Amino acid sequence: MPLIYGIHAVAEALKARRVSRLVHVRGSGARVDLLLGRAHELRLPVETVDRRVLDKMVRGGVHQGVAADLEALPAYTVEELVEQAEGPALITVLDSIEDPHNVGAILRSVDGCGGHGVVRQARHAASLDGAAAKASAGAVHHIKIATVVNIARSLEELKALGVWTIGLDGDADEAYDALDYTLPTAFVVGAEGEGLRRLVQETCDRLVKIPMAGEVQSLNVSVAAGVALFEAARQRRKVS
Repeated sequence: MPLIYGIHAVAEALKARRVSRLVHVRGSGARVDLLLGRAHELRLPVETVDRRVLDKMVRGGVHQGVAADLEALPAYTVEELVEQAEGPALITVLDSIEDPHNVGAILRSVDGCGGHGVVRQARHAASLDGAAAKASAGAVHHIKIATVVNIARSLEELKALGVWTIGLDGDADEAYDALDYTLPTAFVVGAEGEGLRRLVQETCDRLVKIPMAGEVQSLNVSVAAGVALFEAARQRRKVS
């Protein structure tokens, strides 16, 4: 079963009714005690362990005295992400992003801007438990996620569903804020350093960049995704 840790991540998982077992270190404080109370209300199994045991379970992660086993995330298709969106779909596609902290931060931005879902590849992708769940501040429990075999093929599916596929690429000619994101939109972001793979680039409808004014020529992928997502949210608020 997936394991998550940290007070906020566990609290959000309890809220989403995804916890199957709670594990804690006795005497970890009032906030952990509240989580224990909620777990008892939900009649969940609760296990008390030594801190060293929990340290080993989370492989060095900052657990704050609490962790939880999770039920599997609901599985969605690309079509369901689009069809279940309220208003024009706003989707984020992750192309081979393996850093769990980046994935978690992107999920947090997707949730914060009102995005409708995430498409990720089954291979060469960060796990959605542990560090990614913690970095997402619990957003992973509230976002619809489609796990696919082939990203380029999923982009073709999105296009067939009427969604514009916009790749973020530092070498693109167009600025990210020059496009109309009030239309159904999928932002496609690639791995740190390597960016979008060639076939994924070629499959996107458009490529855009975030202009950089300083000496550093690119943003962290999670920051870049957040910039684009909140630009889409800004445009949509303006016309609503």
